[in-house]
Amino acid sequence: MYANRKYTYIDLFAGTSALSEGFLRCGFEPVAHVEMNPDACDTIKTRLAYHYLKANNSYYNYLKYLKREITREELYELLPKDLISSVINQEISDESIESIFNSIDSVLKRQRRKRVDFIVGGPPCQAFSMLNRHNTSIADDKRCLLYLQYGKFLAKYKPMGFVFENVLGLMSSKKNHFENIKTHFRELGYKIHFTILNSSDYGVMQNRQRVIIFGWRKSSDRGCPIIQKIQNDWTCNDIFSDLPSICAGESSSNYKSSPTDYLREFGLRNDSDVLTLHIARPINHLDTEKYRLAVQMWLKDGIRIKNSDFPNEIRTINNTTSFLDRFKVVDLNGKCHTVVAHIAKDGHYYIYPSTETIRSISIREAARIQSFPDDFFFEGSRSAIFKQIGNAVPPLMGYAIAKAIKQLL
Repeated sequence: MYANRKYTYIDLFAGTSALSEGFLRCGFEPVAHVEMNPDACDTIKTRLAYHYLKANNSYYNYLKYLKREITREELYELLPKDLISSVINQEISDESIESIFNSIDSVLKRQRRKRVDFIVGGPPCQAFSMLNRHNTSIADDKRCLLYLQYGKFLAKYKPMGFVFENVLGLMSSKKNHFENIKTHFRELGYKIHFTILNSSDYGVMQNRQRVIIFGWRKSSDRGCPIIQKIQNDWTCNDIFSDLPSICAGESSSNYKSSPTDYLREFGLRNDSDVLTLHIARPINHLDTEKYRLAVQMWLKDGIRIKNSDFPNEIRTINNTTSFLDRFKVVDLNGKCHTVVAHIAKDGHYYIYPSTETIRSISIREAARIQSFPDDFFFEGSRSAIFKQIGNAVPPLMGYAIAKAIKQLL
């Protein structure tokens, strides 16, 4: 029934479209991306431009944009208007849902499509995070109920399946949200399966656990996709070593060496030699001394510095009994700890592992840790981009999920 056509999907709470990136690579076709953040929407449009221009032998125009030879407006003018309008910049709520449905229906009509095969995406996860799950006010956060909005898309478009992604803390959050979500989706006519994934098992240079809920219409249940793990002995050194040395507040647009085997094998650095967003945030004198001490302790003895370890003259946080690991060096010889959206506020938890360049990791280094390819360009301010990266599903994990679903089809 489905063998001779491409499968379509809608990406909800799309963020940078990182989960969507995995489905695109597997040949699925996006109908629409729905995202409330305007900078993230521009990032999605720019990534759609990459895919469209590459598929139509016009990749050189995308490179022109990366080199700043054309403006973003000129880039978007090269795309079909339907492609741009398929990115819907709205918050999903009771007030906006009908408007979003109308926008999606218009896209389906223009594309002459009759159905949506999949819904993918995950609502904002801060309310379910392990840091917040003991906070009563967070437990009552309206974001905990966004799965009901997700369900409205299932009820309207009746896709054959869906993928719902969220943080591991969802499973232990108060008020039984995990069970409520599964029950709600079952009531909408779907057979539910779930699994826990660690992104490092799929080529990502980061330990990042997520719970993935798969749903199939009961009439076409295909079970829980088997997501094949990848033997991954690579380290952060494999994603940093070709990038030029920069100091705090500096940037560079030139690679210092050819790509590593890891970057080639997993497609993080492809044909282009255009390096973008290798930008490090500036830091003040006190943080410079903290970073230096943190790096020295880590590189010399493998010890993670605690707030209580800082001399009084540079310690700016008086709490020396809890939340001590505010400053953390990235492990060059292993996998990175989880990159989260807080990186938009400061880089203390992601210190670059070198005493020669005292700084936090650059935008491009953070993107590589999340497995974004170098030709993936993010729109917005530095803080806005860091937030997009921290909130994203690692594209390589998204690809592994999409690939497993496609095999079942």
